[in-house]
Amino acid sequence: MTQVQLCADTGAVTLTFDDGAIGTYPFLWLRDNDPAGFHPDTHERVADLTEISLDIAVVEAGVNGDALALRFEDDVTTRYPLDWLAAHRPGHALADPARTGIQCWRADMVADAVPRLTAADILSSDDALRDWLVATQCSGLSLVEGLPDDPDAGIEVAQRIGFLRETNFGVTFEVKSKPNPNNLAYTPIALPLHTDLTNQELPPGFQFLHCLANEASGGGSLFSDGFAVAEDLRAEDPAAFDLLSTISVPFRFHDGDTDIRSRKKVITLDEDGSLKEICFNAHIAGILDIAPEKMPAYYRAYRRFMQMSRDPAYLVMFKLQAGEMAVFDNRRVLHGREAFDPNTGRRHLRGCYVDRGEFESRLRVLSR
Repeated sequence: MTQVQLCADTGAVTLTFDDGAIGTYPFLWLRDNDPAGFHPDTHERVADLTEISLDIAVVEAGVNGDALALRFEDDVTTRYPLDWLAAHRPGHALADPARTGIQCWRADMVADAVPRLTAADILSSDDALRDWLVATQCSGLSLVEGLPDDPDAGIEVAQRIGFLRETNFGVTFEVKSKPNPNNLAYTPIALPLHTDLTNQELPPGFQFLHCLANEASGGGSLFSDGFAVAEDLRAEDPAAFDLLSTISVPFRFHDGDTDIRSRKKVITLDEDGSLKEICFNAHIAGILDIAPEKMPAYYRAYRRFMQMSRDPAYLVMFKLQAGEMAVFDNRRVLHGREAFDPNTGRRHLRGCYVDRGEFESRLRVLSR
């Protein structure tokens, strides 16, 4: 049976659960999270923290059935489900079904090892959709096969996840060689490995590239797991890793209609030091403006990351075929392409983005 201890000297209630787990719940936290302080339909907080004394005290505490029953010093009484308290122990992150784990890959991710699922399964089955989302999040890269010869087929798959992210290139974009391009993607030249739109305040999350035609000579797609590169850099050259994860540098995209700029660290970490995102795009990098005395070391680190990402030890390459769609985490996986000759055939990919928030929201809903 769950044991409860009222600790007035520390201002907290301590619970020892049946499985041995211990939770310590400060009095103010308990009052702030009184179930009566949330709207019954929207589940949004309606209680006002400024109306609660910082020194509010619990005067009675006991386990009553499957709930913790409390009485505060102002005679407010309330109950908290024990399973809710076990899941929300202060100091312990709430379990999140959208955090499925990350599996870094290097050259072991040969083309045949890339997770694959058919468009028909994703569109018709929530179980298949969830399996695909989990696989895509774990590896940061997947392939959808069996798309019909329809420009909107890839968009329909992306919309199974959530809203599309609109950028200055539109809700969707056509990756093909065209006259007067405003982006290197719209030329036939080779594209070095990069993440998209590092110049944006928030770069897009997941990118979808639906192959409508790829008949030209060349044009193979390149991918590199930026998380694997970063972790190896952290182990091999901690000083370089520290520079890339603490110093922000400018990125800029501009054409006749737009001039979008932002500063980014190449490597962004969570509070616990885990990798959160990679922002790396040498062809829209702004003019480096950090202090001159920092430039030699920074350039060395930046160049080292660039070299590592291009090393065959980190690369997977395949040529998308009509009816296939590459899906990847744009804030983790670097992508690029080989040059192609537009005189030898047509190469046309249609792309769109879905932000990480939409992706994770769909995973949570599917996991309920």
